[in-house]
Amino acid sequence: MAVKLTELQVKNAKPRAAKYSMAVGNGLMLLVNPDGAKYWRLRYRIGGKARMVAVGKPYPYTSLKQAVTVAAEFRALIAQGTDPAEKRRKEKLLERERVANTFGEAAGAWHTFRSKAWNPRTAEQASIYLDKDVLPKLRSRPLDSISPAELGALVAGIEARGAFDVAKKTRQWIKAIYSYSRANGWTVADPARDLASISQPGPGATNYAHLPLEELPEFLHALENYEASTLVKSCAMLALWTANRPGVTRSLKWSELDLDAGIWTIDKGRDGMKRGYYHLTPLPRQAIAMLREIQPISGHFEYVFIGRNDPTKPLSDGAIAGMIKRIGYRNKQTMHGFRHLISTALNDKGYEPDWIERQLAHGDPDKIRGTYNKAAYLEPRRKMMQDWADYLDGLTRGANVVPFKRAG
Repeated sequence: MAVKLTELQVKNAKPRAAKYSMAVGNGLMLLVNPDGAKYWRLRYRIGGKARMVAVGKPYPYTSLKQAVTVAAEFRALIAQGTDPAEKRRKEKLLERERVANTFGEAAGAWHTFRSKAWNPRTAEQASIYLDKDVLPKLRSRPLDSISPAELGALVAGIEARGAFDVAKKTRQWIKAIYSYSRANGWTVADPARDLASISQPGPGATNYAHLPLEELPEFLHALENYEASTLVKSCAMLALWTANRPGVTRSLKWSELDLDAGIWTIDKGRDGMKRGYYHLTPLPRQAIAMLREIQPISGHFEYVFIGRNDPTKPLSDGAIAGMIKRIGYRNKQTMHGFRHLISTALNDKGYEPDWIERQLAHGDPDKIRGTYNKAAYLEPRRKMMQDWADYLDGLTRGANVVPFKRAG
């Protein structure tokens, strides 16, 4: 056939405000989109109906010469009564069935799909659990051949070693893999449907030891009078002033602090932060003063609370736990227990639950609507935590402090 376009004309075709076509001949055309993308299309009729089919990949992955060759092959099929678009659709369905006919292939496709929405840590954790506990037994098994009893035995084996959280995740992920597979037409089976009904109850939630509020004065006096590293004591106090998680507090970096603004910014995906949430922490005056005092000690390192033996690393969890043990509060108070103590005190004294939950970094701030999306309740939290820090200050000084209550 006589080709009406040249390769140079195809290359130089510029986008316009609306998409347009350039005829090649015998129904083949080049579609040029406003974004500059160029697609080969073939118009044809079969069974009395007008149809259109994509010819190869977009330009330049498919050249003009290649597009003309493929279009000629499609016209030969049409002459034989075969619809090239329908033929392609069936081939794609067969390919999808071939790729996902085993659990391992379906799990891989599901993991790739879900990883687009997960943070890297969640994707890695899912991959590790699947590789360790699920895929060695199910990888090569056809989706339709796996029975509920087989999955139940697999999960029971995980529970038998005491890994109840892993077992729960495994049930959820196997169920999600089958749901994804059914949606893609790879299977109609649902052997994971009833797995939750035979799950073993795991141990109760970890109870982080923490003191009742009335015993806090003695704890603060013991901490104040104990001769320990300034950094260790300061780290414990920062946890008490802010209610942040122990791992995040111990690994606080100078780069996260704006002492003039009284703000500690924890970026999204930060190590030690549960689920990697973004979090803003208002710093009370006492915390700012303490941080300025220790800046000459660790200010030229990355971490605020540097390790005893290696200043390039943060303070260890054992350093705080050891100090709490030595002042007489073993099994009575933990670093994480500070969060429980603070939460109980703030709730008991009537502060807004949303302020407290945000201070504890519970929930994803990106899902909070409106102007609070990033600086969620920052100013009321600043006032709330300053009240709390002032109260702790009074207890530490041994003053006749009135019971902690919300100001105003």
